[in-house]
Amino acid sequence: MNNPHYYGFAMTVLCAATAAPLFADGNLPRRALSEATELSIPRSGELTPAEREMARIAWAYFAKNVQPDTGLANAVNAFPSATLWDMASYLAAVVSADELGLIDAVETDQRLSTALSTIQHLQLFRQECPNKVYNTATADPADYRNNPGEIGCSAIDMGRLLIWLKIVEQRHPEFGETIARAIRRWNMCKIVVSPGVLYGTAIAEDGATRHLQEGRLGYEEYAALGFSLWGFDVTEAKRAAPAATLWLYDVEVPYDSRDPRVLGAHNYVVTESYALLGLEFGWDALAASDDTRWIIPAANNVYEAQARRYKTTGILTARTEHQLSEAPYFVYDTLFSDGIPWATITETGTLVPEQSGVATKGALGLWALWKTHYTDILFDHVRTHYDPAGGFYEGVYEDGRGAIETRTANNNGIILETLLFKETGPLVRPQKVSTTWSRSEDHARSRCLPRPG
Repeated sequence: MNNPHYYGFAMTVLCAATAAPLFADGNLPRRALSEATELSIPRSGELTPAEREMARIAWAYFAKNVQPDTGLANAVNAFPSATLWDMASYLAAVVSADELGLIDAVETDQRLSTALSTIQHLQLFRQECPNKVYNTATADPADYRNNPGEIGCSAIDMGRLLIWLKIVEQRHPEFGETIARAIRRWNMCKIVVSPGVLYGTAIAEDGATRHLQEGRLGYEEYAALGFSLWGFDVTEAKRAAPAATLWLYDVEVPYDSRDPRVLGAHNYVVTESYALLGLEFGWDALAASDDTRWIIPAANNVYEAQARRYKTTGILTARTEHQLSEAPYFVYDTLFSDGIPWATITETGTLVPEQSGVATKGALGLWALWKTHYTDILFDHVRTHYDPAGGFYEGVYEDGRGAIETRTANNNGIILETLLFKETGPLVRPQKVSTTWSRSEDHARSRCLPRPG
């Protein structure tokens, strides 16, 4: 792969495979990636009463959905299952609730202590890395239907958890050793593979462990930054290549050019990965690094394409993945995926346009990071759809038939971290990367952890 320092990004990496304009609107100026490099203006300052009420409602989800024995939050209301991604969203919720004054120091300490102790002792997939799913009531490995059993590891989910373990360590250093012990148990030898590529694992038909490159443009780089916070060399995973672009409403939008038909992984473009990069790391920090500078124009144009879709069609747009209360239960709402603009697809790639929605977490992420009239409209559109005693719904159907009445840890956790961002700014604090959490040279070598020192 090439090394796309951003200002050569559009010219060297993306222009190699740029599609013709789609959904052009002659009344709007064309905006190439090279013209979208300015840092957006985020919202900042003390929460308004309406925003503080949103935080309270989002926290209500966790007040009802944390298992007392394990300290883990249910990924979906009343369903005792969670991925590592969901565990990270719960840590985000606790940190945010603490700093926003929704819970006191005693409750914060108790919640973090119980959850982190469970994370430290999770049974690992084949004694290597955390399983993709756990039963939140027992902390036992499970499959996606919450049946007992191991199904493999997700490097992307591990990356998000690593980000929030670092944020907790920064704010609550008394848990630093518990967190270090948790990560020291993981064998990274086949998760971070030279030259810094992320691999997940699965089980082959013959029962053997399969290792598969994991992540596509947006999520791959987000997860890689989580590994880099702990000293892992993930240089290749942070880069934009291989990528191409297409034009949506005269806006040049990047997407991962790896072919889903060949590799079996969707190359969806969604809001969430770019929003989390902005909320947790901040535009300034991303712009300061050659490896991540490309994220700024990419994120700006992901926002702009959605704003223009609304201006052109009247369809409010804040697209990202979300849960449903009925089959297919989970969809990717995308700007582009698998060769199709504005595709809403299932995990198997089936098109389900009737499930398109304005995702609450997506709308809030855009609102926090782009202070515009359009995001004010998005905020007002999603803020009234909730169970006052149980948290926010996933979103609102695009076709106007009402709320997507499913409540999840990820949605409510991201809402809370978004509101904390508004008050405090980027959530990851600047640091000099330290690798001293690896206990010894021999231990670090045996598990491919960063060397002590």
